[in-house]
Amino acid sequence: MLRRYRNAGEPLSCEPVAQGLLNHSYRLRTTRGAYFLKHHLDGDPAAIVHQHHATQRLQRLGVPVAPPVESASGETVAVIGGSCYALHPWIEGSHRHGTQLSARASRRLGALLGKVHTCLGWVLEPGPGALAQVTHVSPDPAETFALIDDLLALARDRARPDPFDLLAEHRLVERRALLERHAHRRPRPGTEPATGWVHGDFHPLNLLYRGAEPAAIIDWDRLGLQPRAEEAVRAAAIFFVRPTGELDLAKVRAYARAYREAAGADPWELAAAVHRVWWERLNDFWILRWRYQLDDRRADPLFSAVSALAVWWTREYEAVCEAFTE
Repeated sequence: MLRRYRNAGEPLSCEPVAQGLLNHSYRLRTTRGAYFLKHHLDGDPAAIVHQHHATQRLQRLGVPVAPPVESASGETVAVIGGSCYALHPWIEGSHRHGTQLSARASRRLGALLGKVHTCLGWVLEPGPGALAQVTHVSPDPAETFALIDDLLALARDRARPDPFDLLAEHRLVERRALLERHAHRRPRPGTEPATGWVHGDFHPLNLLYRGAEPAAIIDWDRLGLQPRAEEAVRAAAIFFVRPTGELDLAKVRAYARAYREAAGADPWELAAAVHRVWWERLNDFWILRWRYQLDDRRADPLFSAVSALAVWWTREYEAVCEAFTE
């Protein structure tokens, strides 16, 4: 692969990057420096090139990103043996969770995401009729009840249940009761906030800090047309969730105010997004599906806080909505 790049140098080492749940990534050292080598497991060259063009344009607008290195022929995707690879500059930095962010840093985070959404609207065109084709159907509680039954059966069928299995069973029973109580609150079609281009996966592992300053937003694989305010709410629910499953509402408030100002979003957009993301979380069991249906336990450590958040959010719904809108 390095032979395709004029100034990348000769390879010295290639070490896997441990963090991240999807794709395969490596720190590649050469005689010319360090690079981030990404193996795109989805393997759609056209979509990857589209993401690369977006980051190149965002960089020119001052958004902290790490666009790919171009090969000698000007390409940014290398297809080798049917697999897609991209080479990026290595960005020194660290990931920071919301517990490590001050109120000022929380405001800066909200302003950054607002800038991303605004700038994406400038550099990417949705295409004729694209917005009209975007549909966002809220989860159907009837389908969720069936999924809960399936997951409960799998959790209870373990020959030697461990503490995770016991917690999963408790949360599944608890969630079914919550859904029965709140099924009438399923968001109606047409209530989603304004749709636009979004990063698609904005969370701590996809943002590198150098000191107190964001150094690079990485992993643009899910770049797409979605309700923008929903991404803002989802990101806050990841950054600012405490290990006990509660949101740090003071930091959420600072983050949301900065986001609304930078993105030009109205409070009603955030209120609609809070409701739709709350409902999404109430019906979501992706970690348990990975564990019990796919025998994939990589996300197990996230379950305790994520499952507790849905319960806490339901109880503190009004306070959460106020934090995003006031």
